Amino acid sequence: MQGKYRLEHDLLGSVQIPLESLSGIHTARATDNFPLAQRPIHPQLITAYGTVKLACATTNQNLGYWSDDKAKADAILQACREMASGELSRYVTVDLLQGGAGTSTNMSVNEVLANRALDILGEKPGNYDRVSPLDDINRHQSTNDTFPTALKLAGIQLLHVLENRLVSLQEAFQSKEKEFAHIVKVGRTQLQDAVLITLGREMGAYAEAFNRDRWRIYKCEERLRVINLGGTAIGTGLAAPRKYIFQVVDVLRQLTGVGFARSENMVDATQNADVFVEVSGILKACAVSLLKICSDLRLMSSGPEAGLGEISLPQRQTGSSIMPGKVNPVIPEAVSQAAMLVMGYDNTIAQACAAGSLELNPFLPLVAACFLESCDLLANSCDILCRLCVVGITANQNKCKEHIDGSTATITALIPVLGYETACRVVRQVRETGKSPGNVVISEGLLTAEQFEELISPEAVCRLGSDNSQQADQTDIRANKG
Repeated sequence: MQGKYRLEHDLLGSVQIPLESLSGIHTARATDNFPLAQRPIHPQLITAYGTVKLACATTNQNLGYWSDDKAKADAILQACREMASGELSRYVTVDLLQGGAGTSTNMSVNEVLANRALDILGEKPGNYDRVSPLDDINRHQSTNDTFPTALKLAGIQLLHVLENRLVSLQEAFQSKEKEFAHIVKVGRTQLQDAVLITLGREMGAYAEAFNRDRWRIYKCEERLRVINLGGTAIGTGLAAPRKYIFQVVDVLRQLTGVGFARSENMVDATQNADVFVEVSGILKACAVSLLKICSDLRLMSSGPEAGLGEISLPQRQTGSSIMPGKVNPVIPEAVSQAAMLVMGYDNTIAQACAAGSLELNPFLPLVAACFLESCDLLANSCDILCRLCVVGITANQNKCKEHIDGSTATITALIPVLGYETACRVVRQVRETGKSPGNVVISEGLLTAEQFEELISPEAVCRLGSDNSQQADQTDIRANKG
């Protein structure tokens, strides 16, 4: 049995580690201590951590460290590159919720990188006299500067994905705006019939909302690119050479292509996490857009026979085990749930960032879990909403026309010509007789059929304000009725 394990030591004692394991004692203790979410940390955070470690190791090598052991330096750099590319992610197994401000994550990364470097050198895992997780991999670093830096890098990378998905969703709605530009429908306020609008104009408004979200997401990189790497424990750079502090951020910038900048006040950047609250608020705004627009799509497609039924969503799956023919709007429903979860994560992030104390925030693992999952949820939501719903939306023109013929909202479009008092009289006649607004105004001689159709045309209902000819018509009609 002893032959299957190696013995590793720390301040608290010794722990048996499987002989060939790339992780070590700190990972083992964290695994025992934090059986909480029972999920590993986000894979993007692990690859970002690999990139941060690569920047640190490259800087140390440039400054002459390991100059007497080039093979070790090369092995460490190769291990870091492998982690940055995702090849080592499966070995970082600590729970995503953990005490210690992310120390368990950092130490697990250090152990995996050290043992992988040992493997490259032809050494056995655990031979830390040759490559040390602390003295080599963690050289001139702390959890407190590497973890938030890796988190910001991972966030920027995931936000780029979200931005691209938002662009696709925006373009899908813009396509529907053109496709439905000719379809007039009843517009509603407070869920009551109000005025006429085109279905295309509604789709265009949705596209504009996601355009704002895309722009806000794009600007998030400006907020996240300021980092405290080199600040070590509390932002003072304790135990790190001055040359290292001045170079390491430049190296990370070169490796990633992200415009990282060292914070002018690394003590502030180490203890205060409000930037994550700000960015999370922008993610929440995107979630709000998704929830509102998905609610609209569900409402407009409701029925279809006994509801609004103005649009049809792509039928993705049967909707009931007992009601034949029922098909539910499952994509907007699923996206709505993701949006609600992101809103909840935003509140959690705010609480976690506010709970920081003195020189450090110990709750960054929770911030990381909520922030990175929010990015994933929103990106995936935009993707399925675009591909599986929006691009396949069709308009039910007959239903839209029925609503126009049966709604007094149509009369609002006639006010520029009829005037408010005459329009109110028409409303009463429509409700008393059951006739359509068009039949009433034409039979009463208030408008010709051609005038009526022009006033409810797509061009007229989308026109910004009333033109002079309508005002002149209004004067003529009132004079004739007088």
